[in-house]
Amino acid sequence: MKIKNFIYLVCCLFFVLAVTGGISFAAETDPETPTVLKGGKIISADEAKSLVDKKEAVLFDFRSAINFGKGHIPKAVILPYKGKSPNTPDVTPAQDEFDAAKLPSDKNANIVFYSDGPKGWKSYKAALIAIKIGYKNVMWFRGGFNEWTEKGYPIEQ
Repeated sequence: MKIKNFIYLVCCLFFVLAVTGGISFAAETDPETPTVLKGGKIISADEAKSLVDKKEAVLFDFRSAINFGKGHIPKAVILPYKGKSPNTPDVTPAQDEFDAAKLPSDKNANIVFYSDGPKGWKSYKAALIAIKIGYKNVMWFRGGFNEWTEKGYPIEQ
């Protein structure tokens, strides 16, 4: 009887972790994001930090609310993204959604999108959408929060 309870408990734990994001199957199988952003610019952690320090851009974090709450780049704005399109280099994120009303009204404003790192498809797709709707200075921080913290740069919680 104890073995059945143990197996039941393990199965429940696995289910809870899978549902809450404690286990991620998609991120492990997804390819890395492209290394080019047509119509925009890919920036490094050093460039992102310079923009933050000089207050020359608005940063948007496309990670989950849980991860954002654990720490994010100073002054970054969380922006939820609902992705339905596949995570492939030739993606056209027409089915995807995010609240573009949270972007600056000035289409010439410097905006930086980031997520976890090179597998951060949400920030890449959001950058594509922003470019498509007319933003002229879209920067994508491909290395994302992982590269930021590897450099030892400050975070906010």
